[in-house]
Amino acid sequence: MKKTTCAACDCELGAEIITVKLGGETVEVCCQECAEALNEAESSTSAAQSSKE
Repeated sequence: MKKTTCAACDCELGAEIITVKLGGETVEVCCQECAEALNEAESSTSAAQSSKE
């Protein structure tokens, strides 16, 4: 059986999986806190890249 882990914290995913869209890809996380953390990280990365241009 394939084990799937959270894209943010590498914990094993349980029954409740949250999907987050990042940069055109969909990733799975274990909880709302991880979803928010990934969204914040993407936002700050996008802002940093925009300021360089």
